[in-house]
Amino acid sequence: MPNDAQAVRDYADIIRGDFELYFRDIQGYFRCLEAERARAFEEAREVSEEYGFLLQTIDQ
Repeated sequence: MPNDAQAVRDYADIIRGDFELYFRDIQGYFRCLEAERARAFEEAREVSEEYGFLLQTIDQ
């Protein structure tokens, strides 16, 4: 990011494009993280159920 106001005006289109690209990419990254979190949470739920079944089975 230029420190000079004139340079900012001169390169406004490029700077704006860089910011928009950053925001698009970070949103995609956050969506990816959320999808992985949901997948891992579901996996943990399934494993917990399986472990509960194991405990019930060996306690009988």
